[in-house]
Amino acid sequence: MEKRNHLYVNRKNGLTWLMAVCMVGSAVARIALSGVKGTGEPQNVWSQILLPVAATLLYALIVLLDGKERFYKTAIPIWMLGLYFGISVTHYPFQSIQWIVVGLYWVAILFFCVLYTQITSGVVRHIWLLPLMFALPLGAMAYLHREVLTDGRPETDLVMLPDALAFFGCLLQCLALRVHPVDEYHPTWGDRTDGRRVRSLPPMAQVSPYIMVTRNTSTNYFTDSFELSHIERYVRQKRREGYTNFGVMHVLLAAYVRALARYPGLNRFLAGQKVYTHGDDIQFCMTIKKEMSSDSPDTVIKVHLSPKDTAMDVYNKVNVKIEEVKNTPLDSNFDNTAHVLTLIPGVFLKFTVWLLRTLDYFGMLPQFLLEVSPFHGSVFFTSMGSLGIPPIYHHLYDFGNLPVFGSFGCKRRSLEVQEDGTVVQKKYIDFKFCMDERIVDGFYYAAFFKHYKRIILHPEMLDNPPEEVVRDID
Repeated sequence: MEKRNHLYVNRKNGLTWLMAVCMVGSAVARIALSGVKGTGEPQNVWSQILLPVAATLLYALIVLLDGKERFYKTAIPIWMLGLYFGISVTHYPFQSIQWIVVGLYWVAILFFCVLYTQITSGVVRHIWLLPLMFALPLGAMAYLHREVLTDGRPETDLVMLPDALAFFGCLLQCLALRVHPVDEYHPTWGDRTDGRRVRSLPPMAQVSPYIMVTRNTSTNYFTDSFELSHIERYVRQKRREGYTNFGVMHVLLAAYVRALARYPGLNRFLAGQKVYTHGDDIQFCMTIKKEMSSDSPDTVIKVHLSPKDTAMDVYNKVNVKIEEVKNTPLDSNFDNTAHVLTLIPGVFLKFTVWLLRTLDYFGMLPQFLLEVSPFHGSVFFTSMGSLGIPPIYHHLYDFGNLPVFGSFGCKRRSLEVQEDGTVVQKKYIDFKFCMDERIVDGFYYAAFFKHYKRIILHPEMLDNPPEEVVRDID
């Protein structure tokens, strides 16, 4: 895992709020001065007023709303300010020889923005450079306007006020920056709100998503079965301990979660032709009915699990979510969202789905939609046993990012001849999985399912947390 500085700010820090005051003051002063002096040519309205105003306000919003985890995003308004300063100097009526100075000015701006981006994203670890980067332009402004400052001519002195406030606000914020003391991964450029980019994949694994574009055409199919005697003893023991609703599905899910603790690659997903990982957030999806009848509508639950969860943790989290849906007279969030979509006329609904798909491609889908979507998650389980039929191969969805779909059938009996010649009747459950082959290779899948079956045959190990949780690669 690549080590980077994680810079963050605390909203309780007084310097952070002084920064916000400076940024708002810069925006107000710029708008006020444009009303007094006029804007000149029409193109100056966006380049000299709207662009810097938007940049200063965006900087303050990013710091106040998400500065604790994603301070690196302040590089966006810094680049906007860099564009503003570059356009400003380009508009000056220079002579031909002085265009060399303009070129050097643009180079200096680019160097400033790139260095800020590298430091705030943790690549460059010398954070002491940040205050210096903003203090130098402030000193240059004071030097260039020294005569104005000493003569006290406010009609010209106010021209530099918006820029000075913006730089001073950034300087204050840089003084309030802290480096996270815990050596753990934090979001950076290229990550999504629902996952971390896996950057150190082999070249073939990085190219294959551009060749095998859709998830449904990149699916591998796997089928197997397991003997039930160990699971049934374990389920009966848990029910005697008071977990009356504990069943086989809880064991199968807990075993899957435990297998992910050793093989975290199956908690990856594809989005925008890039591979990401959910990390320690295992998002389990399942379709349930409020009542076991053919006319009862389906709904989907999404449960957030952890690789450290025991069988009881899984049981409690799943049952809480199921009871929440069954005991609520109103529809679930998934049902309400789907109902809103049905109100959109067909042609516009097609455009809406295209827009959602595009936003999802670039990682811009709102968090509340990701939470209610059954097409986004780590794994989807469906139990055909409750319907009394064998398992099915359930396709993966091209919309969303769900990489694994598991189906479990009803119990079946099999007569087997033992080594001593006796015939014993055993019970089995068949299961089938559909898997996105682009997240890991076949060897990794094979190792995972071998480990998965070993856990199922020894479910008592699920009573305790795993001794080690393997972290996915960077």
